[in-house]
Amino acid sequence: MDGPPVISVLIADDQEMVRVGFRLILEKQPDITVVADVPDGVAAVRSAHELRPDVCLVDIRMPGLDGLEVAKRLAPLCRVVVVTTFDLDEYVHTALENGASGFLTKDAGPALLVEAVRAAARGNALISPEVTVRLLAHFARRGHGPAPGALTAREQDVVREVARGLTNQEIAAHLHMSLSTVKTHLTSVQGKLGTRNRVEVASWAWRSGLVGR
Repeated sequence: MDGPPVISVLIADDQEMVRVGFRLILEKQPDITVVADVPDGVAAVRSAHELRPDVCLVDIRMPGLDGLEVAKRLAPLCRVVVVTTFDLDEYVHTALENGASGFLTKDAGPALLVEAVRAAARGNALISPEVTVRLLAHFARRGHGPAPGALTAREQDVVREVARGLTNQEIAAHLHMSLSTVKTHLTSVQGKLGTRNRVEVASWAWRSGLVGR
């Protein structure tokens, strides 16, 4: 019997020790393989086009092209997770605006790194917990989005839970609905709002006043 699909990952970081460490963490997982690790942004873009990984892990400060530009160039091709020492708000915001599927600090820990890769491969997004509160507060200050009335009452319930950081399974349990119903609501929400992932749904919830006001 075939096992679960293996997630292919490319690592881009200018520090060899970081690349080696990430590779060791990820390759311990039976459903993840590292197809390459590279030391700069130019090599990251070139290798991603050659190897077509499912997920790219990129640092922000790299020679050639920084991680923010790499995310912008690779977002149409694969899922990009930014992993960096620098968790400045403007970096987080720009990374997500450029299409990144996650943002982690390097001290987030092995378990969160693995989960970020898996979440990105599923089309979801994951952000380090220590960044999330500041990020959502930042979004809340940026102005209003579309009115919540664009969504049904049940869709608004789901969005509130997404904004709290709950997974689909947790939302299903909290709202007493099936997992497939949660996914259906989220698909509908993203279509109505023109959002690409859970982070953008959460940011809309804060901007529109659906949560946090």
